[in-house]
Amino acid sequence: MNKRQLFGLITAFVGSLVIGQAYSAQKKELSEQGFERYVSALRQEALEKGYPAEFVEQNFTRVTFHQRAVKADRNQPEVVETLDTYLPKRVPKWKVDRARDLYKQHFPLLRKIAEQYNVQPRFIVALWGLETNFGKIMGNYNVVSALTTLAYEGRREAFFKKQLWAAFDILQQGHIDIDNMKGSWAGAMGQNQFMPTSFLAYAVDGDGDGKKDIWNNQADVFASMANYLQQEGWDDEITWGRQVKLPAEFDFSLAIPKRTGGRKSWLKAWGEREKTLAQWQALGVRRADGTDLPKVDIKAALVFPDDEKGRVYLAYENYKALMHWNLSYYFVSSVGHLSDRIKFPPIK
Repeated sequence: MNKRQLFGLITAFVGSLVIGQAYSAQKKELSEQGFERYVSALRQEALEKGYPAEFVEQNFTRVTFHQRAVKADRNQPEVVETLDTYLPKRVPKWKVDRARDLYKQHFPLLRKIAEQYNVQPRFIVALWGLETNFGKIMGNYNVVSALTTLAYEGRREAFFKKQLWAAFDILQQGHIDIDNMKGSWAGAMGQNQFMPTSFLAYAVDGDGDGKKDIWNNQADVFASMANYLQQEGWDDEITWGRQVKLPAEFDFSLAIPKRTGGRKSWLKAWGEREKTLAQWQALGVRRADGTDLPKVDIKAALVFPDDEKGRVYLAYENYKALMHWNLSYYFVSSVGHLSDRIKFPPIK
């Protein structure tokens, strides 16, 4: 290769870098311009929905594009886990100890809420601990900005726009102001990580001060969690489920498939497969220690968080309420296990 050819290659390489940098800058600029145009369209849509002009301007004036939210939404980690590796990380001893301490600390309030909503306090504390580490990790994204960003990104525009207008309703009702409406990159808010539509459906004023403050008011946080579970069919006379063992040659088609295609399909599969404990007993299902199942007249469905070689649970009706909260066997199992660790041995 002579000097002229080498110089030509170097020139072409440098030129391609300059063009690439210019393209990236232009792409960023277009993205910012596109976001601004999108926000302008949302402003108009908000006015058409009847929100006051001053209110709309106030909420959109400082809205910003959160590239991190888009990145987080597109690149959610796919870690290969089993329940045996997941539970020790989600329910470590320090979290159990902290949960038990906070259970005792807040017990008068928890007992009052438990009596009102018929939800055992240990489940409220378990959800609190697993959602936000007892209120310590709530996210620091401006919720309106995060939801606007994800609506603009477009893959789930209808969903995030619905959440955005729900957030507007929350602001309009005066439960929180725009600067303090903080949450996760996906718009989940407060110590119980309610999406805005869940807030409107389940959040309650736990202390009668006229506001539903799931960010700072412990009475509102606990009561909203309990109200959610109650509305989804919670029964405080039973627990969440129990780990069991199966007989040899068990018919695994009796269990709910691990993947069912969404909440409605999962509930349909539940309805088709639930049986009484007596029926499961007759099929050879036993407690994890090999003893007989409880002789109580309740129904349960069989679930495998992993596969046929992993743990297996008889899930009670309360399991369905937890699956409505988060359609994840791992999450529900972690809530159940933490609640059991809070309960046993008995707290004095």
